[in-house]
Amino acid sequence: MSYRKLVLCWPIVRPKSFICPERLGVFALFYDLAKDGKGFPMIGNGHNRYQLLDVEDLCEAIYLCATLEKDKVNDTFNIGAAEFTTMKEDYQAVLDKAGFGKKIIGFPAAPAIWLLRFLEALHLSPLYKWVYETASKDSFVSIAKAEKVLGFRPRYSNKQALVRNYEWYLENLEAINRQSGVSHRVPWKQGILKLLKLFF
Repeated sequence: MSYRKLVLCWPIVRPKSFICPERLGVFALFYDLAKDGKGFPMIGNGHNRYQLLDVEDLCEAIYLCATLEKDKVNDTFNIGAAEFTTMKEDYQAVLDKAGFGKKIIGFPAAPAIWLLRFLEALHLSPLYKWVYETASKDSFVSIAKAEKVLGFRPRYSNKQALVRNYEWYLENLEAINRQSGVSHRVPWKQGILKLLKLFF
């Protein structure tokens, strides 16, 4: 990178989608179904691998970049969970934690995506293109460089991060229910997706 040639220390951290207490967005739609004893619909069969990242692990990576020697950190690092399975298995951990015996239910990706495009165009769904068009695809990176160079050791797997966030959601439900919108800090307005509870 040209800035590094100017003798600047320019670490770049490239995180996967991170989750944590107070970061809800689309996750609140899922947690709401789980707490009410519902299953969860998934775009596609859920056999894809979708790496997440707990925010505490993200903060640890940033801390390492800020405190280690310049010759180590002056590089670009992918950051994500070290342990993740399929999307179906990872999200099932939340339904298992909810304790109602519900399961992830997959739907063929193409028709589900076309339906969500239609609902988005009519402003009836909070889901936007990036969310529903990537949900059935593999999305993961190698964190080997961060592990080797920075000594980065993620504490949380996908399952642990999702369950930890779900537990925070339950503990703060009263305050959470007083706000909604379209940012990641509040539950999204569910629109027509509220009807999912009738079928799951």
